[in-house]
Amino acid sequence: MKTWPVVLILLVVGCFWALPTEARRIHLSPEQKLQLEKAQTVLVEVLALTEKGAQDATPLTATVTERLEEIGYTTTTERSTPHDVEVKVKCEEQKTVIGTSPTGGDVELADAPDRLWKGPACLLTYFLQNRDLQWQKEIRTTFSDARQAAQKAGVEDVGQFALDRLNQRLKEYDFPVLLSAEWGQVDRLLTLLDASTTPKLRKVKILSVLSDLNAEEALPRLTKLLESTDLQQETINALSGAGADSIPLLIDLFQTSAKPNIKAEAAKTLGNVAATTGDPRTIPPLVQYVSARLPHIKTSDDIDFPVLTEVVWAIGKQRWDPSLHPIRELQKKVWLIFDTSQAMADLREAVSWTYKQLDLDGHLS
Repeated sequence: MKTWPVVLILLVVGCFWALPTEARRIHLSPEQKLQLEKAQTVLVEVLALTEKGAQDATPLTATVTERLEEIGYTTTTERSTPHDVEVKVKCEEQKTVIGTSPTGGDVELADAPDRLWKGPACLLTYFLQNRDLQWQKEIRTTFSDARQAAQKAGVEDVGQFALDRLNQRLKEYDFPVLLSAEWGQVDRLLTLLDASTTPKLRKVKILSVLSDLNAEEALPRLTKLLESTDLQQETINALSGAGADSIPLLIDLFQTSAKPNIKAEAAKTLGNVAATTGDPRTIPPLVQYVSARLPHIKTSDDIDFPVLTEVVWAIGKQRWDPSLHPIRELQKKVWLIFDTSQAMADLREAVSWTYKQLDLDGHLS
């Protein structure tokens, strides 16, 4: 009799674990996905608005085209020129549209339009064959009151001041990488990742978006990148995008690495893979880690908090019956140890959450 509520809860939890790229506003057909993956020529249209009306958008257009071209796209500003996809940018001194997305698909994602923001902002969207696919990213200035900020800077033309600051934000914001990820152009991202001229900050961004893509083809490049000493954590996180194929490598990293930060990141990524793939190989190594350390935990000094906390969170991402006993025992131990530190508070929170995920029969009855 308890089976159906358990299944229902697992389905609901699975919905919350959906990747950001799965929060699709409009369903794409296989043909549309293929068109976006092959998109090379981009039509760029930029609109600049102030309280005085439409303004010269040439500087903004130059920024958008230059940034797209620097990662290999061909751009045009002439609609009559054949193109594969259209990118539109609307920059305003005062944001006029303050509502959320019509279908709400992206409103909770990073850089989504903020319905409460009324200051200077640029809205980035793209169209495929004149169809708005409702991908929306918004960049904003650090100030909400353009007039006040312009006066403080000693600038009389408030509208131009706001547009100049928005142009600077367009130069900083890595929308070309986000568009490449949105269009499923994994090869372009991997080429950028390999390039010696690509700044570290952009590589970190690329690794971040790769973690959200189902990109099994990225696994060989990511495996090679693990040799890098300054991007290992970001690369391990990106391995979650390679799906089940990354599990053997992640388990090896978790079990053999002597670096706590690498071990913790590998555990976290195994949990993410467990949640998205349901592969049963992900959890046993994590449970083995907890079981092996339980007899030795007497005080806080016996706990490697960063690693154990990530391991416990990861174990809760997939229900595996043998996980319940060691988590139950760990829960007893962490509450018997007198420790008011934030690290212990974080571990207790992880243990409590994971125990509830595993003991579904117990807390449903």
